[in-house]
Amino acid sequence: MNLNTKKFLVGVKEYGLITFGILCYVLGWSIFLVPNHLVGGGVTGIASIIQYATHGLIKMGYTYFALNVILLIIALLTLGRNFGVKTVYAILIASVGLNIFQDIIPTVFIEQIALANGKLMSTIMGAILVGFGIGLTMSQGGSTGGTDIIALVVNKYRNVSPGRMVLITDAVIILSSLLVPSFDSEGNLIPFVEKITTVVYGFVLITLVSTVLDLTIQGSRQSVQLFVLSKHYREIADMITETLHRGVTVLDGKGWYTKENTEVLMVITRKNDLHVLLREIKRIDPNAFLSVSSVTGVYGKGFESIKGGRKN
Repeated sequence: MNLNTKKFLVGVKEYGLITFGILCYVLGWSIFLVPNHLVGGGVTGIASIIQYATHGLIKMGYTYFALNVILLIIALLTLGRNFGVKTVYAILIASVGLNIFQDIIPTVFIEQIALANGKLMSTIMGAILVGFGIGLTMSQGGSTGGTDIIALVVNKYRNVSPGRMVLITDAVIILSSLLVPSFDSEGNLIPFVEKITTVVYGFVLITLVSTVLDLTIQGSRQSVQLFVLSKHYREIADMITETLHRGVTVLDGKGWYTKENTEVLMVITRKNDLHVLLREIKRIDPNAFLSVSSVTGVYGKGFESIKGGRKN
């Protein structure tokens, strides 16, 4: 497989995962949150407040897209062109989806799966879909826009959890919903007391979203360290570097039981690639001895970068 083909396949995979993440994000809002007139954070939260205040005349997708254009300019200047391309793609899909899915999803389906289960269950289910969608999109180098962009900008220079950044900024947006009048699906003004309850659900929502977001990102970036002892260590090392494109360190060792010198391979790779690595090692040497352990952080080429402040 040549380099261009490999880059193409990697790009298809990344954009495919981003598309799936945005789909989860949009479905979370369209099925569970909007029908219950719940308010979340970020640009989508602002867009939902405006939609409720205008009785649906200004749909979420329009406000979502307009506000994200400003934040997108900031992202292009700070995070680079590649981030911007993926985020433009994600924002366009989300903007269209937030408008279309509210109309094409059957009302009966929404009543059965969301409205019938109450606001609390809808908040939980919506938060899982939204948080997973954001996390999956961010893990591929994109963003659903809004406070996600702010979180990634800060995370580029500081080791601050993206979920925590989203949580703080979203809290301010949810509280602002108390100052804006809202109308239900029948055009009736929602009482202020009920809006206070909605704010409480909003805080539950962003807390769950930030938790699912961090879990999704950490899961996609988790790494493992392997020690491999095998008489076929040369073949295994060549397979890892040439096929899996991972680095290998050969350590000199000595088996104290046999008193024989031996070579030990040390490999660090993503947890998602572990099953492929183990399968290939078993194919080369079914009797290989392996030790696998999780690592809390890996910094360097091919993994994470050490973040610090801007240089003067």
